[in-house]
Amino acid sequence: MNAASGENLQHRYHDWQLLARILEFIKPYRAWVALSIGLLFAVSLLNLAGPYLTKVAIDDHIKVRHMEGLDRIAALYLAVLVLAFVFQFAQTYLMQYIGQRVMFDMRTRVFAHLHKMSFRFFDRNPIGRMVTRVVNDVEVLNEMLTSGLMLIFNDLFTLVGIFCVMLYLDARLTLVICLVFPLLYFATQAYRARARDALRKNRAHQAGLNTFLEENLSGMATVQLFRREAAHARKFERINGDKLREDLRSLHYNALYLPSIDLFSALGIGLLIWYGGGRFVQDEVELGVLVAFLQYLQKFFDPIRDLAEKFNIIQTALASSERVFELLDTPEDVAETRPRDPGLRVQGSVEFKDVSFAYNEAEPVLKHVSFKLEAGESLAVVGATGSGKSTLVHLLGRFYEAGSGEILIDGAPVSQMNRYDVRRQMAMVQQDVFLFSGNVLENIRLGNPVLGPEEVVAVARTARSHPFIQRLPFKYEQEIKEKGSLFSMGERQLISFARALAADPPILVLDEATASVDTETEHEIQQALRELIRGRTSIVIAHRLSTLKHVDKVLVLKNGEVAEFGTRVELLAQKGIFHQLVRLQSKSGPADGKGSA
Repeated sequence: MNAASGENLQHRYHDWQLLARILEFIKPYRAWVALSIGLLFAVSLLNLAGPYLTKVAIDDHIKVRHMEGLDRIAALYLAVLVLAFVFQFAQTYLMQYIGQRVMFDMRTRVFAHLHKMSFRFFDRNPIGRMVTRVVNDVEVLNEMLTSGLMLIFNDLFTLVGIFCVMLYLDARLTLVICLVFPLLYFATQAYRARARDALRKNRAHQAGLNTFLEENLSGMATVQLFRREAAHARKFERINGDKLREDLRSLHYNALYLPSIDLFSALGIGLLIWYGGGRFVQDEVELGVLVAFLQYLQKFFDPIRDLAEKFNIIQTALASSERVFELLDTPEDVAETRPRDPGLRVQGSVEFKDVSFAYNEAEPVLKHVSFKLEAGESLAVVGATGSGKSTLVHLLGRFYEAGSGEILIDGAPVSQMNRYDVRRQMAMVQQDVFLFSGNVLENIRLGNPVLGPEEVVAVARTARSHPFIQRLPFKYEQEIKEKGSLFSMGERQLISFARALAADPPILVLDEATASVDTETEHEIQQALRELIRGRTSIVIAHRLSTLKHVDKVLVLKNGEVAEFGTRVELLAQKGIFHQLVRLQSKSGPADGKGSA
Protein backbone atom coordinates (compact mmCIF):
# COMPACT_ATOMS: atom_id res chain seq x y z
CA MET A 1 0.00 0.00 0.00
CA ASN A 2 1.35 3.40 -0.97
CA ALA A 3 1.33 5.74 1.96
CA ALA A 4 1.01 8.76 -0.19
CA SER A 5 -1.92 7.73 -2.23
CA GLY A 6 -3.43 4.85 -0.33
CA GLU A 7 -3.39 2.72 -3.46
CA ASN A 8 -2.49 -0.86 -4.10
CA LEU A 9 0.49 -0.94 -6.44
CA GLN A 10 0.19 -4.61 -7.35
CA HIS A 11 -0.80 -5.78 -10.83
CA ARG A 12 -4.57 -6.09 -11.13
CA TYR A 13 -4.91 -6.59 -14.88
CA HIS A 14 -2.79 -8.27 -17.54
CA ASP A 15 -1.52 -6.06 -20.36
CA TRP A 16 -3.62 -7.89 -22.95
CA GLN A 17 -6.73 -7.33 -20.82
CA LEU A 18 -6.04 -3.61 -20.62
CA LEU A 19 -5.43 -3.35 -24.36
CA ALA A 20 -8.65 -5.27 -25.04
CA ARG A 21 -10.58 -2.84 -22.83
CA ILE A 22 -9.01 0.15 -24.57
CA LEU A 23 -9.96 -1.32 -27.96
CA GLU A 24 -13.59 -1.34 -26.80
CA PHE A 25 -13.48 2.45 -26.78
CA ILE A 26 -11.80 2.51 -30.20
CA LYS A 27 -14.36 0.13 -31.74
CA PRO A 28 -16.91 2.85 -32.73
CA TYR A 29 -14.15 4.48 -34.81
CA ARG A 30 -12.78 1.30 -36.36
CA ALA A 31 -13.31 2.54 -39.93
CA TRP A 32 -11.22 5.65 -39.21
CA VAL A 33 -8.61 3.52 -37.45
CA ALA A 34 -8.42 1.19 -40.49
CA LEU A 35 -7.89 4.20 -42.75
CA SER A 36 -5.21 5.52 -40.42
CA ILE A 37 -3.40 2.16 -40.45
CA GLY A 38 -3.63 2.14 -44.23
CA LEU A 39 -2.04 5.59 -44.33
CA LEU A 40 0.68 4.40 -41.96
CA PHE A 41 1.37 1.45 -44.22
CA ALA A 42 1.62 3.77 -47.22
CA VAL A 43 4.00 6.10 -45.35
CA SER A 44 6.17 3.13 -44.39
CA LEU A 45 6.38 1.95 -48.02
CA LEU A 46 7.28 5.45 -49.19
CA ASN A 47 10.01 5.67 -46.54
CA LEU A 48 11.46 2.42 -47.88
CA ALA A 49 11.60 3.83 -51.40
CA GLY A 50 14.24 6.50 -50.63
CA PRO A 51 17.28 4.25 -50.01
CA TYR A 52 16.28 1.94 -52.87
CA LEU A 53 16.13 4.90 -55.27
CA THR A 54 19.56 5.92 -53.98
CA LYS A 55 20.86 2.45 -54.77
CA VAL A 56 19.40 2.61 -58.31
CA ALA A 57 20.89 6.07 -58.87
CA ILE A 58 24.39 4.94 -57.82
CA ASP A 59 24.55 1.51 -59.49
CA ASP A 60 22.52 2.13 -62.64
CA HIS A 61 23.46 5.75 -63.40
CA ILE A 62 26.30 7.37 -61.46
CA LYS A 63 28.63 4.34 -61.39
CA VAL A 64 28.21 3.65 -65.15
CA ARG A 65 28.06 7.38 -65.98
CA HIS A 66 24.59 6.95 -67.46
CA MET A 67 23.13 10.37 -66.61
CA GLU A 68 20.03 10.35 -68.83
CA GLY A 69 17.64 8.77 -66.31
CA LEU A 70 19.10 10.48 -63.23
CA ASP A 71 16.72 13.45 -63.45
CA ARG A 72 13.75 11.05 -63.45
CA ILE A 73 15.13 9.32 -60.34
CA ALA A 74 15.50 12.71 -58.63
CA ALA A 75 11.95 13.74 -59.62
CA LEU A 76 10.60 10.40 -58.38
CA TYR A 77 12.50 10.84 -55.09
CA LEU A 78 10.94 14.32 -54.66
CA ALA A 79 7.47 12.95 -55.44
CA VAL A 80 7.98 10.23 -52.81
CA LEU A 81 8.90 12.86 -50.20
CA VAL A 82 5.87 15.05 -51.01
CA LEU A 83 3.48 12.10 -51.02
CA ALA A 84 4.92 10.84 -47.71
CA PHE A 85 4.35 14.32 -46.21
CA VAL A 86 0.71 14.41 -47.35
CA PHE A 87 -0.04 10.91 -46.07
CA GLN A 88 1.78 11.60 -42.79
CA PHE A 89 -0.24 14.79 -42.25
CA ALA A 90 -3.54 13.02 -42.97
CA GLN A 91 -2.66 10.11 -40.68
CA THR A 92 -1.52 12.35 -37.81
CA TYR A 93 -4.63 14.52 -37.98
CA LEU A 94 -6.89 11.47 -38.19
CA MET A 95 -5.31 9.77 -35.17
CA GLN A 96 -5.47 12.97 -33.13
CA TYR A 97 -9.18 13.22 -33.97
CA ILE A 98 -9.77 9.58 -32.97
CA GLY A 99 -7.79 10.07 -29.76
CA GLN A 100 -9.81 13.14 -28.78
CA ARG A 101 -13.09 11.31 -29.43
CA VAL A 102 -11.99 8.26 -27.43
CA MET A 103 -10.86 10.53 -24.59
CA PHE A 104 -14.24 12.31 -24.67
CA ASP A 105 -16.11 8.99 -24.55
CA MET A 106 -13.98 7.61 -21.73
CA ARG A 107 -14.24 10.74 -19.57
CA THR A 108 -17.99 10.78 -20.10
CA ARG A 109 -18.22 7.12 -19.07
CA VAL A 110 -16.10 7.66 -15.93
CA PHE A 111 -18.00 10.82 -14.97
CA ALA A 112 -21.35 9.08 -15.38
CA HIS A 113 -20.13 6.09 -13.36
CA LEU A 114 -19.01 8.35 -10.51
CA HIS A 115 -22.52 9.79 -10.34
CA LYS A 116 -23.88 6.29 -9.74
CA MET A 117 -21.69 5.67 -6.72
CA SER A 118 -23.05 5.94 -3.19
CA PHE A 119 -21.81 8.10 -0.33
CA ARG A 120 -19.87 5.08 0.94
CA PHE A 121 -17.64 5.13 -2.16
CA PHE A 122 -16.75 8.81 -1.67
CA ASP A 123 -16.16 8.17 2.03
CA ARG A 124 -13.35 5.80 1.01
CA ASN A 125 -11.88 7.66 -1.98
CA PRO A 126 -10.36 11.16 -1.86
CA ILE A 127 -11.66 13.68 -4.40
CA GLY A 128 -8.14 14.43 -5.64
CA ARG A 129 -7.73 10.79 -6.66
CA MET A 130 -10.98 10.87 -8.64
CA VAL A 131 -9.87 14.07 -10.40
CA THR A 132 -6.64 12.30 -11.37
CA ARG A 133 -8.67 9.45 -12.88
CA VAL A 134 -10.97 11.67 -14.96
CA VAL A 135 -8.35 14.19 -16.11
CA ASN A 136 -4.75 12.94 -15.95
CA ASP A 137 -5.19 9.20 -16.49
CA VAL A 138 -7.59 9.58 -19.41
CA GLU A 139 -5.27 12.16 -21.00
CA VAL A 140 -2.40 9.65 -20.84
CA LEU A 141 -4.54 7.09 -22.67
CA ASN A 142 -5.14 9.64 -25.42
CA GLU A 143 -1.40 10.19 -25.71
CA MET A 144 -0.89 6.45 -26.05
CA LEU A 145 -3.38 6.23 -28.92
CA THR A 146 -1.98 9.19 -30.83
CA SER A 147 1.74 9.00 -30.04
CA GLY A 148 2.32 5.44 -28.90
CA LEU A 149 0.16 2.56 -30.05
CA MET A 150 -0.51 3.69 -33.63
CA LEU A 151 3.06 4.78 -34.21
CA ILE A 152 4.19 1.33 -33.15
CA PHE A 153 2.25 0.04 -36.16
CA ASN A 154 4.31 2.42 -38.26
CA ASP A 155 7.52 1.21 -36.64
CA LEU A 156 6.55 -2.43 -37.15
CA PHE A 157 5.72 -1.81 -40.81
CA THR A 158 9.05 -0.01 -41.19
CA LEU A 159 11.08 -2.72 -39.44
CA VAL A 160 9.47 -5.58 -41.37
CA GLY A 161 9.72 -3.67 -44.65
CA ILE A 162 13.39 -2.81 -44.14
CA PHE A 163 14.21 -6.39 -43.21
CA CYS A 164 12.42 -7.71 -46.33
CA VAL A 165 14.14 -5.20 -48.64
CA MET A 166 17.56 -5.97 -47.14
CA LEU A 167 16.93 -9.70 -47.61
CA TYR A 168 15.99 -8.98 -51.23
CA LEU A 169 19.10 -6.88 -51.84
CA ASP A 170 21.59 -9.25 -50.11
CA ALA A 171 20.63 -12.11 -47.79
CA ARG A 172 24.16 -12.68 -46.42
CA LEU A 173 24.61 -9.02 -45.41
CA THR A 174 21.22 -9.17 -43.68
CA LEU A 175 22.14 -12.30 -41.73
CA VAL A 176 25.36 -10.69 -40.48
CA ILE A 177 23.39 -7.72 -39.17
CA CYS A 178 21.02 -10.15 -37.41
CA LEU A 179 23.88 -11.01 -35.03
CA VAL A 180 23.02 -7.79 -33.17
CA PHE A 181 19.34 -8.71 -32.65
CA PRO A 182 19.70 -11.07 -29.61
CA LEU A 183 21.57 -8.37 -27.70
CA LEU A 184 18.86 -5.88 -28.64
CA TYR A 185 16.12 -8.27 -27.49
CA PHE A 186 17.61 -8.93 -24.04
CA ALA A 187 18.27 -5.23 -23.45
CA THR A 188 14.67 -4.37 -24.38
CA GLN A 189 13.23 -7.08 -22.11
CA ALA A 190 15.32 -5.92 -19.15
CA TYR A 191 14.27 -2.31 -19.76
CA ARG A 192 10.61 -3.25 -20.12
CA ALA A 193 10.37 -5.10 -16.81
CA ARG A 194 11.98 -2.31 -14.78
CA ALA A 195 10.46 0.69 -16.51
CA ARG A 196 6.91 -0.69 -16.16
CA ASP A 197 7.20 -0.92 -12.38
CA ALA A 198 8.65 2.59 -12.07
CA LEU A 199 5.96 4.10 -14.28
CA ARG A 200 3.10 2.38 -12.45
CA LYS A 201 4.36 3.62 -9.09
CA ASN A 202 4.87 7.07 -10.54
CA ARG A 203 1.16 7.27 -11.46
CA ALA A 204 0.20 6.19 -7.94
CA HIS A 205 2.39 8.92 -6.43
CA GLN A 206 0.86 11.40 -8.89
CA ALA A 207 -2.60 10.55 -7.52
CA GLY A 208 -1.33 10.99 -3.97
CA LEU A 209 0.16 14.35 -4.86
CA ASN A 210 -3.10 15.56 -6.42
CA THR A 211 -5.10 14.33 -3.43
CA PHE A 212 -2.90 16.17 -0.93
CA LEU A 213 -2.91 19.35 -3.02
CA GLU A 214 -6.71 19.34 -3.35
CA GLU A 215 -7.17 18.78 0.37
CA ASN A 216 -4.56 21.33 1.41
CA LEU A 217 -5.77 24.10 -0.90
CA SER A 218 -9.44 23.51 -0.01
CA GLY A 219 -8.59 23.73 3.69
CA MET A 220 -6.09 26.59 3.42
CA ALA A 221 -7.98 28.73 5.96
CA THR A 222 -7.76 25.93 8.54
CA VAL A 223 -4.10 25.30 7.73
CA GLN A 224 -3.23 28.94 8.35
CA LEU A 225 -5.50 29.25 11.39
CA PHE A 226 -3.76 26.36 13.16
CA ARG A 227 -0.30 27.38 11.87
CA ARG A 228 0.23 24.09 10.03
CA GLU A 229 2.06 25.60 7.04
CA ALA A 230 5.46 24.16 7.98
CA ALA A 231 4.10 20.71 8.87
CA HIS A 232 2.09 20.49 5.64
CA ALA A 233 5.10 21.70 3.66
CA ARG A 234 7.15 18.83 5.13
CA LYS A 235 4.41 16.33 4.30
CA PHE A 236 4.18 17.68 0.75
CA GLU A 237 7.95 17.41 0.47
CA ARG A 238 7.76 13.71 1.45
CA ILE A 239 5.00 12.98 -1.07
CA ASN A 240 6.76 14.98 -3.76
CA GLY A 241 10.02 13.18 -2.89
CA ASP A 242 8.38 9.79 -3.48
CA LYS A 243 7.33 10.91 -6.94
CA LEU A 244 10.78 12.36 -7.61
CA ARG A 245 12.44 9.03 -6.78
CA GLU A 246 10.25 7.18 -9.28
CA ASP A 247 10.88 9.87 -11.92
CA LEU A 248 14.62 9.52 -11.41
CA ARG A 249 14.34 5.72 -11.53
CA SER A 250 12.59 5.97 -14.92
CA LEU A 251 15.26 8.39 -16.14
CA HIS A 252 17.95 5.97 -14.94
CA TYR A 253 16.52 3.16 -17.06
CA ASN A 254 16.16 5.45 -20.07
CA ALA A 255 19.73 6.66 -19.63
CA LEU A 256 20.91 3.03 -19.81
CA TYR A 257 18.64 1.86 -22.62
CA LEU A 258 19.02 4.69 -25.14
CA PRO A 259 22.86 4.57 -25.33
CA SER A 260 22.65 0.77 -25.63
CA ILE A 261 20.54 1.21 -28.78
CA ASP A 262 23.19 3.54 -30.20
CA LEU A 263 25.83 0.99 -29.28
CA PHE A 264 23.97 -1.83 -31.08
CA SER A 265 23.41 0.47 -34.08
CA ALA A 266 27.12 1.27 -34.27
CA LEU A 267 27.91 -2.43 -33.87
CA GLY A 268 25.58 -3.26 -36.77
CA ILE A 269 27.14 -0.58 -38.97
CA GLY A 270 30.62 -1.85 -38.02
CA LEU A 271 29.69 -5.40 -39.02
CA LEU A 272 28.20 -4.10 -42.28
CA ILE A 273 31.36 -2.14 -43.16
CA TRP A 274 33.65 -5.02 -42.16
CA TYR A 275 31.81 -7.78 -43.96
CA GLY A 276 30.24 -5.75 -46.76
CA GLY A 277 33.44 -3.81 -47.45
CA GLY A 278 35.37 -7.05 -47.85
CA ARG A 279 32.81 -8.38 -50.30
CA PHE A 280 32.83 -5.08 -52.20
CA VAL A 281 36.60 -5.29 -52.63
CA GLN A 282 36.08 -8.79 -54.01
CA ASP A 283 33.33 -7.45 -56.35
CA GLU A 284 30.71 -9.62 -54.66
CA VAL A 285 28.44 -6.68 -53.80
CA GLU A 286 27.75 -3.38 -55.52
CA LEU A 287 28.50 0.02 -53.96
CA GLY A 288 24.85 1.10 -54.26
CA VAL A 289 23.76 -1.91 -52.21
CA LEU A 290 26.22 -1.00 -49.44
CA VAL A 291 25.01 2.62 -49.40
CA ALA A 292 21.38 1.46 -49.34
CA PHE A 293 22.18 -0.96 -46.51
CA LEU A 294 23.76 1.87 -44.48
CA GLN A 295 20.66 4.02 -44.98
CA TYR A 296 18.29 1.16 -44.19
CA LEU A 297 20.28 0.24 -41.09
CA GLN A 298 19.98 3.78 -39.75
CA LYS A 299 16.25 3.73 -40.48
CA PHE A 300 16.02 0.30 -38.83
CA PHE A 301 17.44 1.48 -35.50
CA ASP A 302 15.54 4.77 -35.45
CA PRO A 303 12.20 3.07 -34.52
CA ILE A 304 14.00 0.93 -31.94
CA ARG A 305 15.62 4.06 -30.50
CA ASP A 306 12.19 5.68 -30.31
CA LEU A 307 10.86 2.55 -28.62
CA ALA A 308 12.00 3.82 -25.23
CA GLU A 309 9.82 6.90 -25.53
CA LYS A 310 6.88 4.95 -26.97
CA PHE A 311 7.34 2.28 -24.33
CA ASN A 312 7.16 4.93 -21.60
CA ILE A 313 3.98 6.29 -23.14
CA ILE A 314 2.39 2.85 -23.46
CA GLN A 315 3.42 1.64 -20.01
CA THR A 316 2.28 4.88 -18.39
CA ALA A 317 -1.00 4.52 -20.27
CA LEU A 318 -1.38 0.91 -19.15
CA ALA A 319 -0.75 1.97 -15.55
CA SER A 320 -3.33 4.76 -15.96
CA SER A 321 -5.81 2.46 -17.67
CA GLU A 322 -5.52 0.07 -14.71
CA ARG A 323 -6.86 2.81 -12.49
CA VAL A 324 -9.54 3.97 -14.93
CA PHE A 325 -10.88 0.44 -15.47
CA GLU A 326 -10.59 -0.36 -11.77
CA LEU A 327 -12.88 2.62 -11.17
CA LEU A 328 -15.29 1.57 -13.93
CA ASP A 329 -15.29 -1.99 -12.54
CA THR A 330 -16.10 -0.81 -9.02
CA PRO A 331 -19.68 -1.98 -8.45
CA GLU A 332 -22.37 0.33 -7.17
CA ASP A 333 -22.89 -0.04 -3.42
CA VAL A 334 -26.58 0.70 -3.93
CA ALA A 335 -27.54 -1.41 -6.94
CA GLU A 336 -30.22 -0.09 -9.29
CA THR A 337 -32.81 -2.70 -10.23
CA ARG A 338 -35.95 -0.73 -11.06
CA PRO A 339 -36.74 1.49 -14.07
CA ARG A 340 -37.65 5.12 -13.51
CA ASP A 341 -41.26 6.19 -13.06
CA PRO A 342 -41.46 9.83 -14.26
CA GLY A 343 -45.07 10.19 -13.10
CA LEU A 344 -44.44 9.05 -9.52
CA ARG A 345 -45.65 11.46 -6.82
CA VAL A 346 -45.89 10.04 -3.31
CA GLN A 347 -48.18 11.22 -0.52
CA GLY A 348 -45.23 11.27 1.86
CA SER A 349 -45.79 8.75 4.64
CA VAL A 350 -42.47 7.44 5.98
CA GLU A 351 -41.88 4.35 8.08
CA PHE A 352 -38.72 2.74 9.47
CA LYS A 353 -39.13 -0.92 10.43
CA ASP A 354 -36.39 -2.36 12.63
CA VAL A 355 -33.65 -0.62 10.59
CA SER A 356 -30.00 -1.23 11.45
CA PHE A 357 -26.93 0.14 9.69
CA ALA A 358 -23.15 0.21 10.11
CA TYR A 359 -20.42 1.89 8.10
CA ASN A 360 -18.27 -1.01 9.25
CA GLU A 361 -19.49 -4.18 10.93
CA ALA A 362 -17.64 -3.55 14.19
CA GLU A 363 -19.37 -0.21 14.88
CA PRO A 364 -23.15 -0.14 14.23
CA VAL A 365 -24.52 3.38 13.81
CA LEU A 366 -28.27 2.61 13.88
CA LYS A 367 -29.75 -0.30 15.87
CA HIS A 368 -33.29 -1.55 15.29
CA VAL A 369 -34.79 1.90 14.61
CA SER A 370 -38.58 1.90 14.14
CA PHE A 371 -41.02 4.82 13.81
CA LYS A 372 -43.76 6.02 11.47
CA LEU A 373 -44.79 9.40 10.05
CA GLU A 374 -48.08 9.95 8.30
CA ALA A 375 -48.15 12.07 5.15
CA GLY A 376 -47.86 15.76 6.03
CA GLU A 377 -46.52 15.18 9.55
CA SER A 378 -43.30 16.77 10.77
CA LEU A 379 -40.66 15.02 12.86
CA ALA A 380 -37.81 16.43 14.90
CA VAL A 381 -34.80 14.16 15.31
CA VAL A 382 -32.58 15.04 18.26
CA GLY A 383 -29.67 13.39 19.98
CA ALA A 384 -26.00 13.73 20.74
CA THR A 385 -23.38 14.04 18.02
CA GLY A 386 -22.76 10.61 16.49
CA SER A 387 -26.13 9.20 17.50
CA GLY A 388 -27.06 8.50 13.86
CA LYS A 389 -29.33 11.46 12.98
CA SER A 390 -27.80 12.26 9.57
CA THR A 391 -27.33 8.57 8.77
CA LEU A 392 -31.08 8.08 9.24
CA VAL A 393 -32.03 10.58 6.51
CA HIS A 394 -29.25 9.35 4.21
CA LEU A 395 -30.77 5.88 4.38
CA LEU A 396 -34.16 7.36 3.52
CA GLY A 397 -32.68 8.84 0.31
CA ARG A 398 -30.86 5.57 -0.54
CA PHE A 399 -27.47 7.23 -0.34
CA TYR A 400 -26.63 4.15 1.70
CA GLU A 401 -28.43 0.80 1.80
CA ALA A 402 -29.83 -0.31 5.15
CA GLY A 403 -28.06 -3.30 6.65
CA SER A 404 -31.32 -4.84 7.86
CA GLY A 405 -34.95 -3.86 8.25
CA GLU A 406 -37.12 -1.90 5.83
CA ILE A 407 -37.67 1.76 5.00
CA LEU A 408 -41.07 2.47 3.46
CA ILE A 409 -42.49 5.46 1.62
CA ASP A 410 -46.27 5.23 1.17
CA GLY A 411 -45.95 1.59 2.24
CA ALA A 412 -43.47 0.71 -0.57
CA PRO A 413 -39.88 -0.32 0.33
CA VAL A 414 -37.39 2.26 -0.96
CA SER A 415 -35.04 -0.63 -1.80
CA GLN A 416 -37.51 -1.59 -4.54
CA MET A 417 -37.81 1.95 -5.91
CA ASN A 418 -35.53 3.61 -8.41
CA ARG A 419 -32.97 5.85 -6.65
CA TYR A 420 -33.85 8.75 -8.93
CA ASP A 421 -37.54 8.42 -8.07
CA VAL A 422 -36.83 8.25 -4.32
CA ARG A 423 -34.67 11.38 -4.35
CA ARG A 424 -37.14 13.22 -6.58
CA GLN A 425 -39.70 12.87 -3.78
CA MET A 426 -37.49 14.66 -1.26
CA ALA A 427 -35.35 17.74 -0.84
CA MET A 428 -32.59 18.07 1.72
CA VAL A 429 -31.18 21.23 3.29
CA GLN A 430 -27.78 20.39 4.74
CA GLN A 431 -25.60 22.20 7.23
CA ASP A 432 -22.73 22.53 4.77
CA VAL A 433 -24.40 24.09 1.72
CA PHE A 434 -22.77 23.54 -1.66
CA LEU A 435 -23.44 26.16 -4.34
CA PHE A 436 -22.49 25.42 -7.94
CA SER A 437 -20.87 27.82 -10.38
CA GLY A 438 -23.49 29.82 -12.24
CA ASN A 439 -25.90 32.43 -10.97
CA VAL A 440 -28.29 32.55 -8.03
CA LEU A 441 -31.31 31.80 -10.23
CA GLU A 442 -29.76 28.57 -11.55
CA ASN A 443 -28.83 27.41 -8.05
CA ILE A 444 -32.33 27.95 -6.68
CA ARG A 445 -34.01 25.99 -9.47
CA LEU A 446 -31.43 23.22 -9.36
CA GLY A 447 -34.08 20.60 -8.56
CA ASN A 448 -36.74 22.15 -10.82
CA PRO A 449 -35.11 23.56 -14.01
CA VAL A 450 -38.48 24.45 -15.61
CA LEU A 451 -39.27 27.01 -12.91
CA GLY A 452 -39.66 30.51 -14.37
CA PRO A 453 -37.93 33.64 -12.97
CA GLU A 454 -41.15 34.96 -11.36
CA GLU A 455 -41.77 31.61 -9.68
CA VAL A 456 -38.18 31.58 -8.40
CA VAL A 457 -38.73 35.03 -6.86
CA ALA A 458 -41.94 33.84 -5.18
CA VAL A 459 -40.11 30.82 -3.74
CA ALA A 460 -37.25 33.04 -2.52
CA ARG A 461 -39.76 35.34 -0.78
CA THR A 462 -41.26 32.37 1.04
CA ALA A 463 -37.83 31.13 2.07
CA ARG A 464 -36.86 34.64 3.28
CA SER A 465 -33.89 34.78 0.89
CA HIS A 466 -35.35 37.44 -1.44
CA PRO A 467 -34.29 40.53 0.59
CA PHE A 468 -30.57 39.76 0.61
CA ILE A 469 -30.65 38.62 -3.06
CA GLN A 470 -32.18 41.98 -3.99
CA ARG A 471 -29.21 43.71 -2.39
CA LEU A 472 -26.76 41.89 -4.68
CA PRO A 473 -25.37 43.96 -7.61
CA PHE A 474 -26.98 41.68 -10.23
CA LYS A 475 -29.72 40.26 -8.00
CA TYR A 476 -30.79 36.81 -9.26
CA GLU A 477 -28.28 37.00 -12.11
CA GLN A 478 -25.38 37.40 -9.67
CA GLU A 479 -22.61 34.97 -10.58
CA ILE A 480 -21.57 32.58 -7.82
CA LYS A 481 -17.86 31.90 -7.56
CA GLU A 482 -16.32 28.62 -6.41
CA LYS A 483 -18.47 27.05 -3.66
CA GLY A 484 -20.28 30.36 -3.09
CA SER A 485 -17.25 31.95 -1.43
CA LEU A 486 -18.69 35.47 -1.80
CA PHE A 487 -21.70 34.64 0.39
CA SER A 488 -21.86 34.25 4.14
CA MET A 489 -22.85 30.92 5.70
CA GLY A 490 -26.28 32.32 6.52
CA GLU A 491 -26.84 33.59 2.97
CA ARG A 492 -25.84 30.23 1.48
CA GLN A 493 -28.24 28.56 3.90
CA LEU A 494 -31.12 30.82 2.82
CA ILE A 495 -30.41 30.02 -0.84
CA SER A 496 -30.51 26.31 0.02
CA PHE A 497 -33.92 26.82 1.69
CA ALA A 498 -35.20 28.41 -1.49
CA ARG A 499 -33.66 25.59 -3.55
CA ALA A 500 -35.45 22.96 -1.46
CA LEU A 501 -38.76 24.79 -1.67
CA ALA A 502 -38.40 25.24 -5.45
CA ALA A 503 -38.24 21.45 -5.88
CA ASP A 504 -41.71 21.25 -4.25
CA PRO A 505 -40.99 17.86 -2.66
CA PRO A 506 -43.52 15.74 -0.76
CA ILE A 507 -40.75 15.03 1.79
CA LEU A 508 -38.47 17.72 3.20
CA VAL A 509 -35.32 17.07 5.26
CA LEU A 510 -33.54 19.79 7.23
CA ASP A 511 -30.20 18.45 8.45
CA GLU A 512 -28.80 20.95 10.96
CA ALA A 513 -30.02 23.65 8.60
CA THR A 514 -29.72 26.47 11.15
CA ALA A 515 -26.44 25.41 12.76
CA SER A 516 -24.35 27.90 10.77
CA VAL A 517 -26.63 30.96 10.84
CA ASP A 518 -26.73 33.90 13.20
CA THR A 519 -29.61 34.73 15.52
CA GLU A 520 -31.20 37.25 13.14
CA THR A 521 -31.07 34.83 10.21
CA GLU A 522 -32.39 32.05 12.42
CA HIS A 523 -35.36 34.25 13.30
CA GLU A 524 -36.12 34.69 9.59
CA ILE A 525 -35.83 30.92 9.08
CA GLN A 526 -38.19 30.35 11.99
CA GLN A 527 -40.76 32.53 10.23
CA ALA A 528 -40.28 30.56 7.02
CA LEU A 529 -40.26 27.15 8.67
CA ARG A 530 -44.04 26.85 8.98
CA GLU A 531 -44.40 27.61 5.27
CA LEU A 532 -41.64 25.16 4.38
CA ILE A 533 -43.17 22.17 6.20
CA ARG A 534 -46.82 22.95 5.43
CA GLY A 535 -48.45 20.16 3.42
CA ARG A 536 -45.35 17.96 3.26
CA THR A 537 -43.72 15.34 5.42
CA SER A 538 -40.77 16.97 7.16
CA ILE A 539 -37.82 15.60 9.10
CA VAL A 540 -35.90 18.26 11.01
CA ILE A 541 -32.51 17.49 12.57
CA ALA A 542 -31.31 20.17 14.93
CA HIS A 543 -29.36 20.82 18.10
CA ARG A 544 -31.15 24.13 18.56
CA LEU A 545 -34.50 23.09 19.96
CA SER A 546 -35.82 26.58 19.23
CA THR A 547 -36.21 25.48 15.59
CA LEU A 548 -38.51 22.59 16.60
CA LYS A 549 -41.48 24.52 17.99
CA HIS A 550 -43.86 23.60 15.17
CA VAL A 551 -43.11 19.89 14.65
CA ASP A 552 -45.73 17.21 15.26
CA LYS A 553 -43.45 14.49 16.67
CA VAL A 554 -40.01 14.14 18.20
CA LEU A 555 -37.59 11.21 17.83
CA VAL A 556 -34.73 11.04 20.34
CA LEU A 557 -31.74 8.90 19.33
CA LYS A 558 -29.15 7.68 21.80
CA ASN A 559 -26.20 5.56 20.65
CA GLY A 560 -28.07 4.70 17.45
CA GLU A 561 -31.24 3.49 19.22
CA VAL A 562 -34.67 5.07 19.63
CA ALA A 563 -34.69 6.39 23.19
CA GLU A 564 -37.96 8.36 22.96
CA PHE A 565 -40.65 8.93 20.32
CA GLY A 566 -43.89 10.90 20.50
CA THR A 567 -45.31 14.41 20.46
CA ARG A 568 -43.49 17.27 22.17
CA VAL A 569 -46.15 17.37 24.88
CA GLU A 570 -45.85 13.65 25.53
CA LEU A 571 -42.07 13.68 25.77
CA LEU A 572 -42.01 16.73 28.00
CA ALA A 573 -44.49 15.00 30.31
CA GLN A 574 -42.21 11.93 30.49
CA LYS A 575 -39.42 14.13 31.90
CA GLY A 576 -36.83 12.05 30.04
CA ILE A 577 -33.99 12.95 27.69
CA PHE A 578 -35.98 15.43 25.59
CA HIS A 579 -37.27 17.20 28.69
CA GLN A 580 -33.72 17.48 30.01
CA LEU A 581 -32.47 18.96 26.69
CA VAL A 582 -35.28 21.52 26.64
CA ARG A 583 -34.59 22.50 30.24
CA LEU A 584 -30.87 22.92 29.64
CA GLN A 585 -31.34 25.03 26.50
CA SER A 586 -34.03 27.12 28.19
CA LYS A 587 -31.54 28.06 30.90
CA SER A 588 -28.76 28.87 28.43
CA GLY A 589 -31.03 30.64 25.93
CA PRO A 590 -30.68 34.26 27.05
CA ALA A 591 -26.92 33.95 27.32
CA ASP A 592 -26.17 32.29 24.00
CA GLY A 593 -28.96 33.60 21.90
CA LYS A 594 -30.39 30.19 21.10
CA GLY A 595 -33.70 30.84 22.71
CA SER A 596 -36.04 28.39 24.38
CA ALA A 597 -37.97 25.48 23.07
